[in-house]
Amino acid sequence: MLSEGSLLKGLPMPTTINHATSEFERRDRCSDLAHRPRVLLGKMGLDGHDRGVKVIARALRDSGVHVIYSGLWQTPRSLAISARDEDCDVIAASMMSNSHLALGPKLVESLAALGRPDIPVYMGGILPQEDVARLLQMGVAKCFTTGTGLEQIVEAVRGAVRPLGQRVERDHATAQLARDISLVHAGGKARADARRRKPKRVIGVTGSPGAGKSTLVAQLVGEYTRRAKGDPSLGRCSVVAFDPMSPITSGALLGDRLRVDFNVLDEAVYYRSLAISGEDYHALDEIVQLIGGACDGSGAYEMVFVETVGAGQNETKIRKHVDQTAVVLTPGMGDAVQMDKAGILEIADVFVCNKADHPGENELVRDLRDVAGRRPVVETVATQGKGISELLDLLLE
Repeated sequence: MLSEGSLLKGLPMPTTINHATSEFERRDRCSDLAHRPRVLLGKMGLDGHDRGVKVIARALRDSGVHVIYSGLWQTPRSLAISARDEDCDVIAASMMSNSHLALGPKLVESLAALGRPDIPVYMGGILPQEDVARLLQMGVAKCFTTGTGLEQIVEAVRGAVRPLGQRVERDHATAQLARDISLVHAGGKARADARRRKPKRVIGVTGSPGAGKSTLVAQLVGEYTRRAKGDPSLGRCSVVAFDPMSPITSGALLGDRLRVDFNVLDEAVYYRSLAISGEDYHALDEIVQLIGGACDGSGAYEMVFVETVGAGQNETKIRKHVDQTAVVLTPGMGDAVQMDKAGILEIADVFVCNKADHPGENELVRDLRDVAGRRPVVETVATQGKGISELLDLLLE
């Protein structure tokens, strides 16, 4: 919401930004609300700095908020798509490129065009005081200028929370899907008339933290979407990405979607981020059914990728909810003995050696083939798109 420069101006000197999160008390400030606030953080325009936004993201997480971070160089439309699909309570957009008077109103207009005109837009950063009144007249709900404190930001996000109705304000299929998912994930019920259908394929992608699962899924989504353009029978694809919930505040940082370029994919993919404790997949089966049953005129969702929280040796429950499981590993994860005792390897239908350009790749592939039997082993470099087509071929068999 605030840029790095404005956040620094708002801190007493000589205090530095490096101390901001350690001085911010970590406690649940949202337990009294109707539900955990879901806030989308993003930076529109050409601003390439996000350090200040990350400080704010951590402060919100440390207050019990679920923070979806969409990353840099967002357009008004890409932010609006993300906010709608994530069923956010508020968008917090950070500005530093002197384009606030153009991009702010476009964001408001995009939300209306995409079925969620009710999601408020908060804007912060380098905002001239004389422009604040104009932004408010243009539909921006709140503006935060230099010197705004973290507690004020948390309180503003809290103020955006309203009880979740079963139906969204405007009749829009994708916006309604997002709300249905929110309700069932929270332990409630979706609309009685919500259509449910299992997609053709549900693929689990799991592995240890830092294995590159999010980048791998983003590449798979891009490749699947390209193929579907030439073969409509493939249908559309969707992603359900899980991240861990804080055991202290129940807040969460949901940053997996920033690996996906929605400026290019637009609405071709439905992407939803959810926070869980441990392996609590209580609502996943119904969420997948709701995605399969949703259709907005652009085709049905026939492929769902489920990205797990960074998994340890004994975290294997995802296999009960998917058709196939891809286990992602990286060079340097351990020797063959470590692999043999890792229960997670038992659930793999496909082994993925990601970051195959790193030292130790040959040893990892050799050890994987020792335990894989007839199960395939695929080498990928997700950051470069290498091996993605071969992996998708296997998952589509």
